[in-house]
Amino acid sequence: MASHLDLEEQEQLEQLKAFWKRWGNAITWLLTLALLCYAGWTGWNYWQRNQAAKAGAMFSELERAAQAGDVAKGTTIFNAMKSDFGSTGYTAQGALVAAKLQLDKGKGDEARTTLTWAADNAKGDAYRDLARLRLSALQMESKQYAEAGKTLDAVKSADFGPLVADRRGDLALLQNKPDEARTQFKKAYDGMDKQLDYRRLLEAKLATLGVAVASEDAPGAAQ
Repeated sequence: MASHLDLEEQEQLEQLKAFWKRWGNAITWLLTLALLCYAGWTGWNYWQRNQAAKAGAMFSELERAAQAGDVAKGTTIFNAMKSDFGSTGYTAQGALVAAKLQLDKGKGDEARTTLTWAADNAKGDAYRDLARLRLSALQMESKQYAEAGKTLDAVKSADFGPLVADRRGDLALLQNKPDEARTQFKKAYDGMDKQLDYRRLLEAKLATLGVAVASEDAPGAAQ
């Protein structure tokens, strides 16, 4: 009996040796690749968290500079964020903060540069679209009407549809196109939540163009 078991074990061992001889190298490479992928994934996640933490700290500094009205410091911080952490959400937010600070301090050209970067590079569709909306307003102020139209064309999020229509209405007025302005303002008014006070501004814009909003559409009307 013992001899019979020894023969079976030896046969199994020979089969295992044959299998390993045929497939052992491939298995080793697959295991090595799997370990390398896991190590790379783990390292990437750590790097991402580290980048986000550093960008978050710089964003806090940028906010403090904005609160203090220090446009030079704020711009310096944002430029560093853009250079070192441009792919983070904090830098996308930082662009909007920096642009507002620059605009408040009369640095319109710097604000346009910041918003242009955000419109093209900010992480997240919402941040890019916000930057485009604000950039279009600056372009209209500079009478860059064609550029403003193209900037608004790039806003794709349906959530910003009413605001885009409002901007297009402003642009149409600047271009002496009152009919187009009426259409766009009404589109913005109809698409905006009835609870938003912003609709009152749209009512005023429509009124100046001879369009009366139905009383049941007015904010605060009985349901």
